[in-house]
Amino acid sequence: MSVIRLPSLSLYVHIPWCVKKCLYCDFNSHPLRSDVSPKDYTDTLIRDLEQHLDQIKDREIKTIFFGGGTPSVFDPDLIGMVIDYVKGNCSVGADAEITLEANPGASDRVKFEGYRRVGVNRLSIGVQTTNDQLLEKLGRVHSSAEAIGAISDAKSIFDNINIDLMFALPGQQLGELKTDLSRVLEFAPEHISIYQLTIEPNTWFFRYPPKLPDDDLASEMQFEIESVVHEHGYAQYEVSAFAKPGRQCSHNTNYWEFGDYLGIGAGAHSKITTSQSVTRIVKHKQPKRYMEAIGVGAGIYSNQIVASESLPFEFFMNALRLNAGVPRGLFEKRTALPIDLVNSKLMVLERRGLMDLSDGFIRTTPLGMRFLNEVLQEFL
Repeated sequence: MSVIRLPSLSLYVHIPWCVKKCLYCDFNSHPLRSDVSPKDYTDTLIRDLEQHLDQIKDREIKTIFFGGGTPSVFDPDLIGMVIDYVKGNCSVGADAEITLEANPGASDRVKFEGYRRVGVNRLSIGVQTTNDQLLEKLGRVHSSAEAIGAISDAKSIFDNINIDLMFALPGQQLGELKTDLSRVLEFAPEHISIYQLTIEPNTWFFRYPPKLPDDDLASEMQFEIESVVHEHGYAQYEVSAFAKPGRQCSHNTNYWEFGDYLGIGAGAHSKITTSQSVTRIVKHKQPKRYMEAIGVGAGIYSNQIVASESLPFEFFMNALRLNAGVPRGLFEKRTALPIDLVNSKLMVLERRGLMDLSDGFIRTTPLGMRFLNEVLQEFL
């Protein structure tokens, strides 16, 4: 096995609280309680990062992402404390993308101005839909008017915003999706993420499944999304991501290119590469347990080196989400494994019409992207 070349490094900061848990959500998130101190949690985040400083020394952080949960339940000054500590104790790129997720109903114009002031330069707004009835079915805490207002405010404060939408919602019709797209595209956000609703374990919807659009209607919705956003100048560069030229999300792209990321916060995941191995780290999931563990220097729940035989699957599980694919040479750079190890599998997939290996790239065909799980089975 040759030496792994260190990839780009990102920082992920998890804020695990929301105003209310949505009915479809399987993320590590919890309703914010009055006995929770956001300041204590912020102090814990800083201690968490401090315990990793030796591990990431001499490496530049390219992106920072505050995710959740709903990070916008925290005041801007607390977010600023974390950013200031990172910049004061780590090497951070001068043009680093710093994203914060915000939900209408858990933020306002004053908060947006505060986040911009403390260093956030990209805002991701969880709209999901602009239909009040569908918002209620999802268990969202905001209205359509609040969502549109949040987009309008964000556009006047930030020059780089993302809008999260979902489709194939309970009882949703094609016309309602078209309305969502029309209302959002009117603001010309730099980036749009659009996800099909799936029913995940440990959610309210899993226990009480709603009636969702059938496969034919969901496919029609997907086609409508791709057609409309393309007409408005967006390129689909990943399964669920659409961007104006040059406005792809650098943080998520680093994930898909099998880059490194350090995760701090309750339940946060990390992938850290050395010259010889790739290690995955997971923090304690429950916020109180996490805070107690970090306090005694034991915040890591699991720490596991990825077996070399698992690296091809892990690499392609990420890289093949990108429409453009990745250069062939990236496989060896990220895994230190020879491309010959997977060549036969790639050629089998190419013969089946699922893979395109032209121009020195590895990418799925449109058919392969549609059946991505089947493609990935080849690398297990």
